[in-house]
Amino acid sequence: MQLSASQLTGQLAKGVAPLYTLHGDEPLLVQEAADAIRAAARTQGYTERSTYIVSGAHFDWSAVLAAGGSLSLFADRQIVEIRVPSGKPGKDGGQALQQIAASAPGNDSTLTLVILPRLDKATRSSAWFSALEQSGASVQIDVVERAALPQWIAQRLSRQGQRMKSGEEGQRTLQFFADRVEGNLLAAHQEIQKLALLYPEGELAWEQVESAVNNVARYDVFKLSEAVLGGNPRRVARMLEGLQAEGEAEVLVHYTLAEDIRALKRVKDAMNAGRPLPMALRENRIWGTRERAFERVLPALDDRALARMLQAAHVVDGIVKGLKQPDWPSSGWLALQRLAQMLCRACMTPARG
Repeated sequence: MQLSASQLTGQLAKGVAPLYTLHGDEPLLVQEAADAIRAAARTQGYTERSTYIVSGAHFDWSAVLAAGGSLSLFADRQIVEIRVPSGKPGKDGGQALQQIAASAPGNDSTLTLVILPRLDKATRSSAWFSALEQSGASVQIDVVERAALPQWIAQRLSRQGQRMKSGEEGQRTLQFFADRVEGNLLAAHQEIQKLALLYPEGELAWEQVESAVNNVARYDVFKLSEAVLGGNPRRVARMLEGLQAEGEAEVLVHYTLAEDIRALKRVKDAMNAGRPLPMALRENRIWGTRERAFERVLPALDDRALARMLQAAHVVDGIVKGLKQPDWPSSGWLALQRLAQMLCRACMTPARG
């Protein structure tokens, strides 16, 4: 049974399943989902809990398999928690998980909770993961995308009886909050809890949020691509400054920007050769949010602009490796800012039409 994170509460209200599989890369949301399962299980008599962390190829699965059939003298029901941080249990682990899945439906004394990171398509198609899905509830924990973060913050504030002002000021405050915690959902959660300690229930003013919320953003070089393709120059500048402050390698930032330019050029060339845009995107393995950005940008992006950006990427490649270039900043980070803003402005053009 496949569930979204939002469906989990409703499912638990009907009674806990014998087997849950959580998979995703957002630690806060995975932890909250696991906590909800444990809390529901405790109300139904699952009073003991044992945890196994699968590490290395030589992990002893026999102890995990034995745990499902061993109860102490003081408990009628137990939770067996299996964490696989790598998402790759190996051959023996795969067989053990299939065995656990097969025995779960008839075992009313043990609730098994399997926690995994985000899984690729091949892993989701594996025999062991399919067995887990078929025998219990599988919950995919998706990250909160940047565009959805202000609304997520507003919902969390609402849970503790707080809200932003209505209208433009409230939206501006939520955007400010999202900017300060970008890429760090656990920190966002902590800052929201801090607001509950500092201020009573009700409406929050801009000044209250500004003075309380720390700058705890964690910048991700791959999120930079999202900001650039989204045509958001202020966010791009802020993210580059954050990446520099965090000590990110200039060559990695350059690779990310250059790869976006090269990918845009490849897809545009395919379109010029007569390929429909959806086909050109599939052939170049452009998926998800990146695919949507390419669909918006490419129809209005001309070949000359792409050629200029490709040449600029080549120039900046030399700068970040220590070469001097005429008419360009000598600083690698300043050159990266210029390249990023060049691409960002090109991606803004379709939105103006």
